[in-house]
Amino acid sequence: MKALITEKFDEEKLNKLRSLGYDIIVEKEDDVKFSENIKDIEVLSCFAVFQSLDISLLKNLKFIQLFSAGINQVPLDLIRDRGILLANNRGGYSIPISEWIVLKILEMVKKSREFYENQHTKEWKVNTRLSEIYGKTIGFIGTGDIAKEGAKRIKSFGTTVLGLNTTGRDVEHFDKCYKTENIKEMVSMCDVVVVSMPYTVKTYHLINKDVIGSMKDGVYIVNISRGNIINEQDLILGLKEGKIGGAALDVFEEEPLKKESPLWDMKNVIITPHNSWVSEMVKERRFYIVYENFKRYISGEKIINLVDLNKGY
Repeated sequence: MKALITEKFDEEKLNKLRSLGYDIIVEKEDDVKFSENIKDIEVLSCFAVFQSLDISLLKNLKFIQLFSAGINQVPLDLIRDRGILLANNRGGYSIPISEWIVLKILEMVKKSREFYENQHTKEWKVNTRLSEIYGKTIGFIGTGDIAKEGAKRIKSFGTTVLGLNTTGRDVEHFDKCYKTENIKEMVSMCDVVVVSMPYTVKTYHLINKDVIGSMKDGVYIVNISRGNIINEQDLILGLKEGKIGGAALDVFEEEPLKKESPLWDMKNVIITPHNSWVSEMVKERRFYIVYENFKRYISGEKIINLVDLNKGY
């Protein structure tokens, strides 16, 4: 069975996949185009080759294993019509991203940026405006794997942790969860709001001027999900007016973030280049899901992290 992989795993790992019964083809993600060599693949494992590779030409394609947790880069209508199985890497980045969430909350509350700037200019300046997160309320917009890992960690600081999901169902590590329709009620109680919900057509600009207006004055916002979930112009306005005390942003409506964006120059904004998922263990976790699902697919077993395409993404 032919499989195309766009991650350069070492030979030991590739041989483990071959031992399952696969003829493995490895190509660089950015270089993948339709060719005779890949035209009859049955399995594809990648991030986002769908701009350069027209998968409608792959007549034997039956299973796609993504390296990403998000699926908005995938031509969902096509794979739904073709009955192609789709699995993501849900949970594969939860630990490094959850650590980043805690780090950035602490950096904002403890005014770390100001101390770094003072160190750069060799200025000895005591700051008496620091806060603590003990006793504060942290709200997660979305209660998936990343949010659960983040909630587990931030809860150890003596915080109250709230969550928002579609039905308001209880989720481990959250003190209370609210339905999506009650978002304004939930955010009104939060000192920090973490955006950790997957991007879909339904979550586009879910965080807008109206929702921001329901938040506490001086609220901190963290976004590790997708930039389009927050209306960026409303976010910028909230930051300028002081409604939002600070924001730690790893994702943006347009990436890379344009140099003319006012976010770059705001003292109350921390910017990272969609980097929160990175750690030395990410590749190991990525191989685990690829190996496990390749094994399950070829033996006809149930796929892990199978995406329900009937949810209407």
